[in-house]
Amino acid sequence: MAKNIYVGNLAWSTTDADLRNLFAEFGEVLSARVISDRETGRSRGFGFVEMDDAGAAQAIQALNGKSVGGRDLKVNEAQPRESRPSRPRY
Repeated sequence: MAKNIYVGNLAWSTTDADLRNLFAEFGEVLSARVISDRETGRSRGFGFVEMDDAGAAQAIQALNGKSVGGRDLKVNEAQPRESRPSRPRY
């Protein structure tokens, strides 16, 4: 089964491909996405990687706290997003 991994504190210049390459040594990466701001298109400094269970566990252990691009990564299993009350649109 695939696991979704949260990757935080990314360098602003990190791309989807960078993220994929970083995790590829631990197993097959199904998807890798850096989240960007809707309005500016600029990276928001975090992303998500989806990969198989065994590889995910290894990657989390190896990469959490590792310095990449001068920043210490925060890597853990992604939590489902809490449903937030919808804001009225004016």
